Amino acid sequence: MKIVVLDGYTLNPGDNPWDPLAALGDLTVYDRTAPELVLERSRGAEVLITNKVRLDAATLAALPDLRCIGVIATGYDVVDIVAAGERGIPVMNVVNYGTEAVAQHAFALLLELCRRTALHDAGIRSGRWAVGPDWCFWDTPQIELSGKTMGILGFGTIGRRVAELAHAFGMKVIAASARKSAADLRASAAPVAFPVEFVELDELFRTSDVLSLHCPLTDRTRGIVNAANIALMKDGAMLLNLARGPLLDEAAVAAALAAGKLAGLGADVVSVEPITAGNPLLTSPNTLLTPHIAWATLTARQNITRIIAENIAGWMAGKPKSVVNAAYLKG
Repeated sequence: MKIVVLDGYTLNPGDNPWDPLAALGDLTVYDRTAPELVLERSRGAEVLITNKVRLDAATLAALPDLRCIGVIATGYDVVDIVAAGERGIPVMNVVNYGTEAVAQHAFALLLELCRRTALHDAGIRSGRWAVGPDWCFWDTPQIELSGKTMGILGFGTIGRRVAELAHAFGMKVIAASARKSAADLRASAAPVAFPVEFVELDELFRTSDVLSLHCPLTDRTRGIVNAANIALMKDGAMLLNLARGPLLDEAAVAAALAAGKLAGLGADVVSVEPITAGNPLLTSPNTLLTPHIAWATLTARQNITRIIAENIAGWMAGKPKSVVNAAYLKG
């Protein structure tokens, strides 16, 4: 069986062997594939694996040998899942591979916003401490998390883990959903071993000292952090986005940061990636940006390789897992 990985570099830049996939068939891996090369490299493949390379209806129609698609990510919007289903091609994604990595990254951003360790390290290295008149110095407010309220938008696996860590820091935890009422979220949420209060969405914005986003990008959540909802927030609240860039109205967030309405933003994602030169967050004060790396620990990447191989092996055995287009499958 011919298996082709179209864009494997970010998953395996050299430290995460492809052995689990290679054991399943004749494997070809491309680090990156430009749009004009997708058809050429995909022809004859029975299994295609993609991360960010788009597979639209026209491309799928030109690949008669294709029988299965694996997405080495949780989001699968790069594949036309309806068109794949109509051709009898299951599309399988990877879930629950990086919960610890993303939750840890959320607190890496939050703690840096609160304490600005890199800034003060740079101050020491520039000689300020050595010649200073006092035995210590600080250039930014030093903020404690204990006693503050962590708001979680999206109480899935990652949201729950961030909430658990927030509780360990002594924070009060509240959570809301963009599509469920507080009562429905309370009834459907997985049980946790720490106190959490489920609230309506507007209360989440009004009450949070730190608002951390862990919801999917949908028509309902696109631009959910907009000027109107920011106006509900406490003066000096902080915002974390480790979900999807378009959850933010970036112009509104940048304006709130410039005005001091928001005390800080930590974001691992932006609306267009790679980031464009005109993104307003690049020049916003009190903003920490990382290049979509919350997921990228070696452990998490190894998990992805293992899980996608398990998904494909399951499909080969007639027991596919994580099929995201089951409702559209024909044949």
